Amino acid sequence: MSLADVLAPRSALTVPDVVARAEAAAIRARLRWTPYALLDRGRYAFCDDLDEPALYATLARLAGGAVTSARAYRLGPGDYTLARHDPPLAERCVEIAVDLSAASVPGAELHYRQRGQVFHRFPCVPGAAAIVERTPTVTSNHTYVSKLHAGAEIVRLVARLAVPASRGPTSRDAGG
Repeated sequence: MSLADVLAPRSALTVPDVVARAEAAAIRARLRWTPYALLDRGRYAFCDDLDEPALYATLARLAGGAVTSARAYRLGPGDYTLARHDPPLAERCVEIAVDLSAASVPGAELHYRQRGQVFHRFPCVPGAAAIVERTPTVTSNHTYVSKLHAGAEIVRLVARLAVPASRGPTSRDAGG
């Protein structure tokens, strides 16, 4: 790894209105939750049994790759995940987090970090998506949901997409 790799800014952006409210509600209704409560690692519910081909097609168009894995997260008041327990990746990929929540929840963010430093914050904005380049040095965590937001429910689908092989330069790229 070079100094340039360590200091390189990560690519990340937030895209509004990726999923319509009605579509998000339909997806939420299909999810079957499993509680996760190893308190040293986080407290939330998850669903790995996902079959959302229409949503995956939308994500593939956004990022230009095929969905290789997906997990849905549900967090309520008092729930969180920790960045240090986000499994490191062996390969580079693109991750898209889609907010499927029914309503916005202040302060309920998804953080992306490189070597512990936050470089992208994805707030709870229903229908929006965060698109982030993931490498072995990038981790993520869902921040603590304040108990002041009684009844809050954050639902995010996090999908990883294979990064297409880069194409070599063409004569058009070289200006000719």
